[in-house]
Amino acid sequence: MGVICMTVPKKSAIEFPSVLDQAYKESRRHLKVGDIMSRKVITTTPETTMIQAAKMMGEKHIGSLIVVKYKTPVAIVTERDLLSKVLACNLDLKKTLVGQVMSYPLIRICPTFKIREAARTMINKKGRLVVYVCGKLAGIITASDLIRDMPEAPETSLIVDDFMTTEIVSVNEDETVRSAAEIMGKNRVGSVIVTLDGKPLGIFTERDLLSTFMVHSRSLDTPVGEACSGLMTTAPAGISIHEAAKIMAAQHVRRLPIMKKKHIAGIITARDLVEAYAK
Repeated sequence: MGVICMTVPKKSAIEFPSVLDQAYKESRRHLKVGDIMSRKVITTTPETTMIQAAKMMGEKHIGSLIVVKYKTPVAIVTERDLLSKVLACNLDLKKTLVGQVMSYPLIRICPTFKIREAARTMINKKGRLVVYVCGKLAGIITASDLIRDMPEAPETSLIVDDFMTTEIVSVNEDETVRSAAEIMGKNRVGSVIVTLDGKPLGIFTERDLLSTFMVHSRSLDTPVGEACSGLMTTAPAGISIHEAAKIMAAQHVRRLPIMKKKHIAGIITARDLVEAYAK
């Protein structure tokens, strides 16, 4: 198995944007939270077990659930809570309740906020944002939502090399999925590079854990080499955060290995891009 490296074509020096292109780019810079938020919010309760919550997230292909108590949204439980507070601590998924690991209070934001303001709030408050209209929950904003609509602007021309994580967390292909999940939880990362004889074989992510294993009650003792994505979408070093955001949005991924001389030099995540955009 190899590594797919997506290259970004260079723009011609004599290429001029049309009036429509310029108008479109300008309109993207003025997007508001209400324009990009996810309106369908999936909820759970504090009494739900983490195995049930994990299956729900996997079935819906989402990374978080809003926790409701007495018909009132009070907290959020995420795939990262599953990794770092349950699996990394060797807790029983069937006995651990959402209420034991959920994060609160909820970080609220108005739909009239500009998306760059939302990015800054997300980074400062360190969490997903819930959108309220007239005191009622109306939607949720994630890092993926923000990078999907990240405008082409001076602040997004920064290069990924300055924001990517260069300390790569890896596991050997014969390690179990459970072990890989524990390593992700302890290191507070959302993915590991799976290696074979010291060379990249693929990538295993927290979303793979939910969608492939939790949903189908598949054994976590499966070798991670059998569960990882065999081919990785990658990008070359030196591209802008806007170009990285476009690749992630097009490929529906939230983390992008950055290549330099055929080696993985780092990984840029959706949250890293939001942090760069927020500066």
